[in-house]
Amino acid sequence: MKIVVHDTASAMLDLLQRPMAERPDALREMLAPLQNVMSPVAGVDAVLMHRMGSGFRIDQEDPRYRAALRQMQEARVWDRIETCLAAAAQRLREAAPGVGSAETVHVVLVLGNPDDELLTVRNAGYLGMGGFPGAIQLTMWPTPTSLAKIGYAAAHELHHNVRYANVVWDPAAVTVGEQVVAEGLAEAFVRELAGEQAIGPWATTLTGPDADAAYERIVAAIDVAGMQNLPAYVYGDATAQRMGQQPVGLPDFAGYAAGLRIADAHLAASGLTAAQSVALPAREVLANAGVPTTA
Repeated sequence: MKIVVHDTASAMLDLLQRPMAERPDALREMLAPLQNVMSPVAGVDAVLMHRMGSGFRIDQEDPRYRAALRQMQEARVWDRIETCLAAAAQRLREAAPGVGSAETVHVVLVLGNPDDELLTVRNAGYLGMGGFPGAIQLTMWPTPTSLAKIGYAAAHELHHNVRYANVVWDPAAVTVGEQVVAEGLAEAFVRELAGEQAIGPWATTLTGPDADAAYERIVAAIDVAGMQNLPAYVYGDATAQRMGQQPVGLPDFAGYAAGLRIADAHLAASGLTAAQSVALPAREVLANAGVPTTA
Protein backbone atom coordinates (compact mmCIF):
# COMPACT_ATOMS: atom_id res chain seq x y z
CA MET A 1 0.00 0.00 0.00
CA LYS A 2 1.54 3.25 -1.18
CA ILE A 3 0.29 6.43 0.51
CA VAL A 4 0.45 9.72 -1.40
CA VAL A 5 -0.20 12.89 0.61
CA HIS A 6 -0.81 15.54 -2.03
CA ASP A 7 0.62 19.05 -1.68
CA THR A 8 -2.71 20.80 -1.49
CA ALA A 9 -1.25 23.78 0.37
CA SER A 10 0.45 25.00 -2.80
CA ALA A 11 -2.61 24.16 -4.87
CA MET A 12 -4.95 26.13 -2.61
CA LEU A 13 -2.65 29.15 -2.40
CA ASP A 14 -2.51 29.14 -6.20
CA LEU A 15 -6.30 28.80 -6.42
CA LEU A 16 -6.82 31.78 -4.13
CA GLN A 17 -4.74 33.96 -6.45
CA ARG A 18 -6.84 33.12 -9.49
CA PRO A 19 -9.87 35.04 -10.81
CA MET A 20 -13.12 33.81 -9.29
CA ALA A 21 -14.25 32.29 -12.58
CA GLU A 22 -11.20 29.99 -12.71
CA ARG A 23 -11.51 28.67 -9.18
CA PRO A 24 -14.02 25.84 -9.74
CA ASP A 25 -11.73 24.24 -12.34
CA ALA A 26 -8.71 24.74 -10.09
CA LEU A 27 -10.56 23.06 -7.23
CA ARG A 28 -11.63 20.21 -9.50
CA GLU A 29 -8.00 19.71 -10.55
CA MET A 30 -6.86 19.63 -6.91
CA LEU A 31 -9.55 17.09 -6.03
CA ALA A 32 -8.92 14.93 -9.11
CA PRO A 33 -7.10 12.16 -7.17
CA LEU A 34 -10.24 11.66 -5.08
CA GLN A 35 -12.58 12.01 -8.05
CA ASN A 36 -10.66 9.35 -9.98
CA VAL A 37 -11.15 6.85 -7.14
CA MET A 38 -14.64 7.72 -5.95
CA SER A 39 -16.59 8.72 -9.06
CA PRO A 40 -16.49 5.31 -10.79
CA VAL A 41 -17.86 3.74 -7.61
CA ALA A 42 -20.45 6.22 -6.47
CA GLY A 43 -20.79 8.86 -9.15
CA VAL A 44 -19.59 11.46 -6.65
CA ASP A 45 -18.83 14.95 -7.90
CA ALA A 46 -15.79 16.10 -5.95
CA VAL A 47 -16.64 19.82 -6.11
CA LEU A 48 -20.18 19.22 -4.83
CA MET A 49 -18.73 16.99 -2.11
CA HIS A 50 -16.33 19.80 -1.17
CA ARG A 51 -19.17 22.29 -0.80
CA MET A 52 -21.38 19.93 1.18
CA GLY A 53 -18.47 18.74 3.30
CA SER A 54 -17.60 22.08 4.95
CA GLY A 55 -14.88 23.03 2.46
CA PHE A 56 -13.69 26.62 2.00
CA ARG A 57 -15.78 28.80 -0.28
CA ILE A 58 -14.59 29.49 -3.80
CA ASP A 59 -17.24 32.08 -4.61
CA GLN A 60 -15.94 34.89 -2.41
CA GLU A 61 -12.71 36.45 -1.20
CA ASP A 62 -11.73 35.80 2.39
CA PRO A 63 -8.38 36.98 3.79
CA ARG A 64 -8.62 34.37 6.55
CA TYR A 65 -7.96 31.58 4.07
CA ARG A 66 -4.37 32.48 3.17
CA ALA A 67 -3.53 33.14 6.83
CA ALA A 68 -4.95 29.76 7.83
CA LEU A 69 -2.98 27.95 5.14
CA ARG A 70 0.24 29.66 6.24
CA GLN A 71 -0.49 28.65 9.84
CA MET A 72 -0.98 25.04 8.75
CA GLN A 73 2.24 25.09 6.74
CA GLU A 74 4.17 26.50 9.68
CA ALA A 75 2.72 23.74 11.87
CA ARG A 76 3.93 21.17 9.28
CA VAL A 77 0.45 19.70 9.05
CA TRP A 78 1.08 17.84 5.79
CA ASP A 79 4.31 16.32 7.13
CA ARG A 80 2.58 15.19 10.32
CA ILE A 81 -0.24 13.58 8.33
CA GLU A 82 2.33 11.69 6.30
CA THR A 83 4.18 10.55 9.44
CA CYS A 84 1.01 9.37 11.16
CA LEU A 85 -0.16 7.51 8.08
CA ALA A 86 3.19 5.76 7.67
CA ALA A 87 3.00 4.53 11.27
CA ALA A 88 -0.64 3.50 10.85
CA ALA A 89 0.05 1.59 7.64
CA GLN A 90 2.96 -0.25 9.23
CA ARG A 91 0.83 -1.20 12.23
CA LEU A 92 -1.91 -2.56 9.98
CA ARG A 93 0.55 -4.52 7.81
CA GLU A 94 2.11 -6.13 10.86
CA ALA A 95 -1.17 -6.86 12.66
CA ALA A 96 -3.19 -8.06 9.67
CA PRO A 97 -0.70 -9.29 7.06
CA GLY A 98 -3.28 -11.12 4.94
CA VAL A 99 -5.74 -8.24 4.74
CA GLY A 100 -6.15 -6.49 1.41
CA SER A 101 -5.88 -2.78 0.71
CA ALA A 102 -5.85 -0.37 -2.19
CA GLU A 103 -2.55 -0.39 -4.04
CA THR A 104 -2.31 3.41 -3.69
CA VAL A 105 -4.14 5.63 -1.20
CA HIS A 106 -4.46 9.27 -2.25
CA VAL A 107 -4.74 11.70 0.67
CA VAL A 108 -6.12 15.19 0.04
CA LEU A 109 -6.34 17.79 2.81
CA VAL A 110 -8.56 20.78 2.09
CA LEU A 111 -9.12 23.96 4.03
CA GLY A 112 -12.49 24.16 5.74
CA ASN A 113 -15.02 26.95 5.96
CA PRO A 114 -14.48 28.88 9.21
CA ASP A 115 -18.13 29.98 9.20
CA ASP A 116 -19.43 26.42 9.09
CA GLU A 117 -20.56 25.55 12.60
CA LEU A 118 -20.65 21.83 11.81
CA LEU A 119 -16.91 21.93 11.17
CA THR A 120 -15.61 24.47 13.64
CA VAL A 121 -17.88 23.78 16.62
CA ARG A 122 -19.32 20.30 16.35
CA ASN A 123 -16.17 18.77 14.86
CA ALA A 124 -13.60 20.96 16.65
CA GLY A 125 -12.15 22.08 13.33
CA TYR A 126 -11.51 18.81 11.49
CA LEU A 127 -13.22 15.87 9.85
CA GLY A 128 -12.46 13.16 7.34
CA MET A 129 -13.79 10.59 4.93
CA GLY A 130 -11.95 7.38 4.13
CA GLY A 131 -14.52 4.73 3.27
CA PHE A 132 -13.58 4.53 -0.43
CA PRO A 133 -10.46 2.32 -0.75
CA GLY A 134 -7.74 4.42 -2.33
CA ALA A 135 -9.02 7.84 -1.24
CA ILE A 136 -8.89 9.81 1.99
CA GLN A 137 -10.22 13.36 2.22
CA LEU A 138 -9.49 15.50 5.26
CA THR A 139 -11.09 18.90 5.89
CA MET A 140 -9.60 21.24 8.45
CA TRP A 141 -9.79 24.74 9.85
CA PRO A 142 -6.83 25.38 12.19
CA THR A 143 -7.88 25.23 15.84
CA PRO A 144 -5.83 24.00 18.80
CA THR A 145 -7.60 20.64 18.59
CA SER A 146 -7.38 20.20 14.82
CA LEU A 147 -3.72 21.24 14.69
CA ALA A 148 -2.89 18.70 17.39
CA LYS A 149 -4.99 15.83 16.04
CA ILE A 150 -5.30 16.04 12.24
CA GLY A 151 -2.67 13.30 11.79
CA TYR A 152 -4.65 10.98 14.05
CA ALA A 153 -7.78 11.70 12.03
CA ALA A 154 -5.86 10.55 8.96
CA ALA A 155 -4.95 7.31 10.76
CA HIS A 156 -8.62 6.83 11.70
CA GLU A 157 -9.57 7.19 8.04
CA LEU A 158 -6.85 4.77 6.94
CA HIS A 159 -8.39 2.12 9.20
CA HIS A 160 -11.68 2.69 7.34
CA ASN A 161 -9.87 2.59 4.02
CA VAL A 162 -8.42 -0.83 4.71
CA ARG A 163 -11.64 -2.10 6.27
CA TYR A 164 -13.68 -1.30 3.19
CA ALA A 165 -11.17 -2.91 0.89
CA ASN A 166 -12.30 -6.13 2.63
CA VAL A 167 -15.80 -5.52 4.02
CA VAL A 168 -18.54 -4.83 1.47
CA TRP A 169 -20.37 -1.53 1.94
CA ASP A 170 -23.79 -1.96 0.36
CA PRO A 171 -25.72 1.33 0.66
CA ALA A 172 -29.04 -0.49 0.71
CA ALA A 173 -28.05 -3.12 3.28
CA VAL A 174 -25.48 -1.43 5.52
CA THR A 175 -26.61 -1.29 9.14
CA VAL A 176 -26.19 0.97 12.13
CA GLY A 177 -24.13 -1.86 13.60
CA GLU A 178 -21.63 -1.81 10.74
CA GLN A 179 -21.01 1.91 10.92
CA VAL A 180 -20.74 2.22 14.68
CA VAL A 181 -18.39 -0.79 14.75
CA ALA A 182 -16.25 0.84 12.06
CA GLU A 183 -16.07 4.15 13.93
CA GLY A 184 -15.35 2.49 17.26
CA LEU A 185 -12.58 0.29 15.86
CA ALA A 186 -11.01 3.26 14.05
CA GLU A 187 -10.89 5.31 17.25
CA ALA A 188 -9.52 2.34 19.21
CA PHE A 189 -6.86 2.01 16.49
CA VAL A 190 -5.86 5.65 16.94
CA ARG A 191 -5.51 5.01 20.67
CA GLU A 192 -3.27 2.01 19.96
CA LEU A 193 -1.05 4.21 17.83
CA ALA A 194 -0.73 7.28 20.03
CA GLY A 195 -2.56 6.92 23.34
CA GLU A 196 -5.79 8.26 24.82
CA GLN A 197 -4.99 11.88 23.96
CA ALA A 198 -5.14 11.04 20.25
CA ILE A 199 -8.80 10.03 20.29
CA GLY A 200 -11.09 12.50 18.55
CA PRO A 201 -13.71 14.57 20.37
CA TRP A 202 -16.46 12.63 18.60
CA ALA A 203 -15.89 9.58 20.79
CA THR A 204 -15.11 11.31 24.08
CA THR A 205 -17.44 14.30 24.49
CA LEU A 206 -20.52 12.27 25.43
CA THR A 207 -20.16 10.84 28.94
CA GLY A 208 -22.12 9.66 31.98
CA PRO A 209 -25.88 9.01 31.88
CA ASP A 210 -26.20 10.74 28.50
CA ALA A 211 -23.70 8.30 27.00
CA ASP A 212 -25.49 5.36 28.62
CA ALA A 213 -28.86 6.46 27.26
CA ALA A 214 -27.45 6.99 23.77
CA TYR A 215 -25.77 3.59 23.85
CA GLU A 216 -29.03 1.86 24.72
CA ARG A 217 -30.90 3.66 21.94
CA ILE A 218 -28.24 2.78 19.37
CA VAL A 219 -28.06 -0.87 20.45
CA ALA A 220 -31.84 -1.09 20.09
CA ALA A 221 -31.46 0.14 16.49
CA ILE A 222 -28.37 -1.91 15.67
CA ASP A 223 -30.08 -3.70 12.74
CA VAL A 224 -31.58 -0.59 11.14
CA ALA A 225 -30.43 -0.78 7.52
CA GLY A 226 -29.96 1.61 4.62
CA MET A 227 -27.34 4.33 4.36
CA GLN A 228 -30.03 7.03 4.37
CA ASN A 229 -31.13 5.87 7.84
CA LEU A 230 -27.72 5.91 9.53
CA PRO A 231 -26.70 9.58 10.01
CA ALA A 232 -28.82 10.30 13.08
CA TYR A 233 -27.62 7.17 14.86
CA VAL A 234 -23.96 7.84 14.08
CA TYR A 235 -23.56 11.63 13.88
CA GLY A 236 -26.57 12.70 15.96
CA ASP A 237 -29.75 14.60 15.18
CA ALA A 238 -28.23 17.99 14.32
CA THR A 239 -25.96 16.61 11.60
CA ALA A 240 -28.67 14.30 10.30
CA GLN A 241 -31.07 17.21 9.89
CA ARG A 242 -28.44 19.15 8.00
CA MET A 243 -28.18 16.15 5.67
CA GLY A 244 -31.94 16.14 5.19
CA GLN A 245 -32.55 13.09 7.42
CA GLN A 246 -34.97 12.57 10.28
CA PRO A 247 -33.80 12.98 13.91
CA VAL A 248 -34.08 10.04 16.29
CA GLY A 249 -33.38 11.72 19.63
CA LEU A 250 -29.59 11.43 19.81
CA PRO A 251 -26.90 14.02 20.63
CA ASP A 252 -23.88 14.84 18.49
CA PHE A 253 -21.75 11.84 17.49
CA ALA A 254 -23.53 9.41 19.76
CA GLY A 255 -22.55 6.58 17.42
CA TYR A 256 -18.86 7.22 17.95
CA ALA A 257 -19.13 6.97 21.73
CA ALA A 258 -21.28 3.85 21.43
CA GLY A 259 -18.95 2.41 18.81
CA LEU A 260 -15.89 2.85 21.00
CA ARG A 261 -17.72 1.18 23.90
CA ILE A 262 -18.57 -1.75 21.61
CA ALA A 263 -15.01 -1.90 20.26
CA ASP A 264 -13.55 -1.93 23.77
CA ALA A 265 -15.85 -4.77 24.83
CA HIS A 266 -14.87 -6.72 21.72
CA LEU A 267 -11.16 -6.15 22.31
CA ALA A 268 -11.44 -7.26 25.93
CA ALA A 269 -13.43 -10.39 25.04
CA SER A 270 -11.36 -11.45 22.03
CA GLY A 271 -7.85 -10.44 23.03
CA LEU A 272 -7.42 -8.87 19.60
CA THR A 273 -6.24 -5.36 18.80
CA ALA A 274 -8.13 -2.84 16.70
CA ALA A 275 -5.51 -3.28 13.99
CA GLN A 276 -6.04 -7.04 13.99
CA SER A 277 -9.81 -6.46 13.87
CA VAL A 278 -9.75 -4.17 10.84
CA ALA A 279 -11.51 -6.60 8.49
CA LEU A 280 -13.70 -8.50 10.97
CA PRO A 281 -17.42 -8.64 10.13
CA ALA A 282 -19.47 -6.31 12.31
CA ARG A 283 -21.59 -9.21 13.52
CA GLU A 284 -18.49 -10.86 15.02
CA VAL A 285 -17.43 -7.67 16.78
CA LEU A 286 -20.96 -7.11 18.08
CA ALA A 287 -21.21 -10.72 19.28
CA ASN A 288 -17.94 -10.40 21.18
CA ALA A 289 -19.27 -7.20 22.73
CA GLY A 290 -22.49 -8.90 23.81
CA VAL A 291 -24.70 -6.90 21.45
CA PRO A 292 -27.41 -9.08 19.91
CA THR A 293 -28.27 -8.73 16.23
CA THR A 294 -30.71 -10.42 13.89
CA ALA A 295 -28.21 -10.53 11.01
